[in-house]
Amino acid sequence: MKVRTWPVAGVVFAVLWIFVRGIELESMTLLGQFLEGLVVGLPIAFVFRRLYAKRITVSRGRRVKPAVLYLLAFGWEVLRANVDMVYRVVAPSMPIEPEVVLVPLRAETDLAITLLANSVTLTPGTVALDYDEDVNALYVHAVDGRDPAAIVAPIRRWEDYALEIFDEDATPEDPAREFVVSGGERDKPEADERAGGYDE
Repeated sequence: MKVRTWPVAGVVFAVLWIFVRGIELESMTLLGQFLEGLVVGLPIAFVFRRLYAKRITVSRGRRVKPAVLYLLAFGWEVLRANVDMVYRVVAPSMPIEPEVVLVPLRAETDLAITLLANSVTLTPGTVALDYDEDVNALYVHAVDGRDPAAIVAPIRRWEDYALEIFDEDATPEDPAREFVVSGGERDKPEADERAGGYDE
């Protein structure tokens, strides 16, 4: 079934709003925050509707499981990142070594890329700085870049679920291209590598 994309994006934003708000797990509180998220998310999704494909295919049942798993994985990462940031505040001795990592994506639809970029930005300690369309990759800034693989790991996990949610051509089993740390010796992945793929 084909439906307009922007209302679906608005609902996704409303669900993300619940996780970001960090509310109590009570039915009325959850409902209230979800409705509040719709009030905020739907107008934003409508204003930026030209950034998405006009319509998206929605099938019953098949995408529910990966969507739920995505929300659980995102919620866990937000919780873990909040604890980490609080610890850095109360323990100033914790090192802060900012780094920018170029994360090539397998997801190619506008909605999937937007969801991943927003998830990165909503997670404390990381921000999606930019999207490079030529190589289909996100520039991700992290407050602690000592372990770039740990920065990329949750993004890969979210992307696995997003590939199923948005019925992408790629699958979670397809190999992900190697990330690039800014200032490193490795060159930025070229656009022709995206077509042929390469091993990690």
